[in-house]
Amino acid sequence: MTRVKEEIISELDDLPPRTCGEVLDFIRFLKSRRRKAAPDTALASEPTLRKDWLRPEEEEAWNAREL
Repeated sequence: MTRVKEEIISELDDLPPRTCGEVLDFIRFLKSRRRKAAPDTALASEPTLRKDWLRPEEEEAWNAREL
């Protein structure tokens, strides 16, 4: 376990149960925000990658896969 995780656990041990629930909610919020950011990154890279996707060589490769 990393030092930071150990510190977090140590701090949690000193919190009242109600506050632990708030911490859990915050952790879930952070995880949710991270999951939502991943598709945004993929969409942002699409214009850059499109020039490679639309090359004739790529079309030939994909067409060969269908045979």
